[in-house]
Amino acid sequence: MKTRHTQKLVTVALACMVVFMTTNAQAADPLASWNDGAAKQAIVEFVKATTTQGNPQFVPPEARIATFDQDGTLWVEHPMYTQVVYCLERVPALVKTRPELKNKEPFKTVLSGNREAMARLSQDDLMKILVATLTGMSVDDFNAETKKWIAEAKHPRWQRPYTELTYQPMQEVLQYLRANGFKTYIVTGGGQDFVRVYAEQTYGIPPEQVVGTAGGTKYGYDKDGKPFLTKEPKLLLNDNNTGKPEGIHLMIGRRPYAAFGNSTGDQQMLEYTKAGDGARLAMIVLHDDAEREYAYGPAQELPATKVGTFTQALYDEAKKNGWPVISMKNDWRVIFPFDNK
Repeated sequence: MKTRHTQKLVTVALACMVVFMTTNAQAADPLASWNDGAAKQAIVEFVKATTTQGNPQFVPPEARIATFDQDGTLWVEHPMYTQVVYCLERVPALVKTRPELKNKEPFKTVLSGNREAMARLSQDDLMKILVATLTGMSVDDFNAETKKWIAEAKHPRWQRPYTELTYQPMQEVLQYLRANGFKTYIVTGGGQDFVRVYAEQTYGIPPEQVVGTAGGTKYGYDKDGKPFLTKEPKLLLNDNNTGKPEGIHLMIGRRPYAAFGNSTGDQQMLEYTKAGDGARLAMIVLHDDAEREYAYGPAQELPATKVGTFTQALYDEAKKNGWPVISMKNDWRVIFPFDNK
């Protein structure tokens, strides 16, 4: 009887141990939101190679730089870039201060509220809106307005703040790299000042580690003699396509060892990263999950898009050059932080 009771206790203890070890293993996995596969393996192997003393691919801590595109790589970019949404929603307030714009295009179209007409606005039209809504005020006023908007605005599909629509698997990559001595930077085609407002709270990336499209500022004094900066309609850096490696050199001064993107606008940053000596990691996110997020390309015969275009030519280059393509559908167990709740 004792023997049978003892065996039962041993069986229960072993079962508890297995559960405990499994739970601990899951908790210890820094990339728990990733499915096992080539993409996850590439990240883990890269970190191990570049941070292990004695490994021929070891990278000294001061040189450990990783860059991330934002829109479509770190958070949702469809159906429209977040900053463009911000600018469109700023038009009514702008027209109140500049009533002469009320009957001028493209502002008239935006004021109409006709979403189909707004979707047909050209790049030149959008540029006029961006310039008008992002300049002509002090940097402090712009930061305050952006901070207020980002706290209140909600995505039309999920009805959640945009800052809740970050990709959990990529948040884990950011944390994993930082835990292993990497400095993480956002390198975005979006406005540098816009992203700097929320980057630290949202991604743990301080404003000085955000490289984006940058406009000019002008130094001046207010009526009380206090100095301030005014945002001017002068482009200093278009941080997209070839502008990304140029911006990296200008603002960071070191070639990244790892870079993550999702569109043709990131191609040159990935090429520049991989062109360096030693272990280099260039990865690209493919939006192929229409059910949990969106599906677009036109790579792999996915629907074409003007927002976050990922062409078949870019896909072929990635495969040819050994850049792991991250499939949202196959590589990510969950997409958003709230998927786990």
